[in-house]
Amino acid sequence: MLKAKLGRRTLLAGMAVLPLAACAHRIGAGAGRGIGVATFNIWHDAGGNWPARLPLLVAALRAADADVIALQEVLEDSGKDLPNQAETIARDLGYPAVHFVAVEPEGAPRRYGNAILTRLPVIEVARRKLEPLSDYRTAIRVRVRTANGPVDVVTAHLAWQPEAGAVRAQQIADLFAWLPQDGTPLVIMGDFNAPLDDPGLAAMAPPRFTSALPAGAAPTTLNPARGHPLRVIDHIFADSAHFTVAAAQVIGSEATDGEYPSDHFGVAARLTRKAIGR
Repeated sequence: MLKAKLGRRTLLAGMAVLPLAACAHRIGAGAGRGIGVATFNIWHDAGGNWPARLPLLVAALRAADADVIALQEVLEDSGKDLPNQAETIARDLGYPAVHFVAVEPEGAPRRYGNAILTRLPVIEVARRKLEPLSDYRTAIRVRVRTANGPVDVVTAHLAWQPEAGAVRAQQIADLFAWLPQDGTPLVIMGDFNAPLDDPGLAAMAPPRFTSALPAGAAPTTLNPARGHPLRVIDHIFADSAHFTVAAAQVIGSEATDGEYPSDHFGVAARLTRKAIGR
């Protein structure tokens, strides 16, 4: 038992220094050719400790310094006097734009879904209820303006059951059928509830997409301190025709006074635009 506890402690300590490149935790694009992105499943209000976890999430995301942030398991619940969690995080980070999608209609007392925060100019926003509708999954796309042209950033949260590879494949197929086919560079990120070798994620494989965390780059994005197995199921997929992954890292893997930001760890990456046609 002691050996298991020590192993977990060593793993979690190591996760804090897991960059694929020397990115010094900050992956914002700044004035360079590229875009900084991050994804985090924030675990809604589980455990009743949202007030304690909120500043930890904000600190992890502020350190990443991403231009666009994708959040999953975002909750707003008037019955619990809980404002939209993504809006609260955006406010605390100082991000001017937050866009939310849920299965429930606007105005419903409780809404649960995904969100995108960005400090880049927003060109357009689109929302989708993913097939099969019986799984109650959503996606949101935000087209942002960068120094090198528009980029579509998408987040989704797919079926969770280990045996649901076929459902995840259907959700991804529905996502692609909905996305614009105008050649705009694309980044898809979120909680896919599956590792890279899951058959349901076959459409996200090379050569079309590059994973910011390739197989073996990180031991887990599920927090073992919350009783989860070691699995990388949170992903950033970059359009290979337009981007290379300059740096990537796991974020939010450290505890503060025994508390973690979430039952997941986040993933952040800096994506560099390719010079097309040269």
